[in-house]
Amino acid sequence: MPPTSAEGAPTASVRMTVNGEARALDLDVRTTLLDALREHLDLKGAKKGCDHGQCGACTVLVNGLRINACLSLAVMHEGDGVITIEGIGTAERLSPLQRAFLDRDAFQCGYCTPGQICSAAGLLDEAAKGWPSAATDDLAGPIRLTDAEIRERMSGNICRCSAYPQILDAVRDVAGPA
Repeated sequence: MPPTSAEGAPTASVRMTVNGEARALDLDVRTTLLDALREHLDLKGAKKGCDHGQCGACTVLVNGLRINACLSLAVMHEGDGVITIEGIGTAERLSPLQRAFLDRDAFQCGYCTPGQICSAAGLLDEAAKGWPSAATDDLAGPIRLTDAEIRERMSGNICRCSAYPQILDAVRDVAGPA
């Protein structure tokens, strides 16, 4: 019989590296990665926006890839490396993306900003690796991060305040000229 919680729900032990720190959790097997981060590890940066994978407020990087943490069960990430906004930079040492978001005022309410920044970090890495998107015009050459390319790659992240022009400018500042 599998281990169970006090309420009788099946539990599992999950080990993962979160923001460079090895973590071990005993979780209800139905716990999403987002809830594990927020409720069990007290990492409140990733937000629960829609809880349906439609808004991107919960975007984190798992083994370098962008995912919606609300759609992924924590038990699926045994041994994985997870980076949240808390692992991108700190208040004392902002990452270039965080600095660009501040410099460009690329937020209004700020609710979506952690997911936007994690998504932008993922898109910069994907482009550097030569991974095309639906907007990539030249599959044979290096990825040029045009405005259309950045918009396409950021399309999974919604900003209800409509700070899209500033978000584009911030990503462009870090990506450099197309």
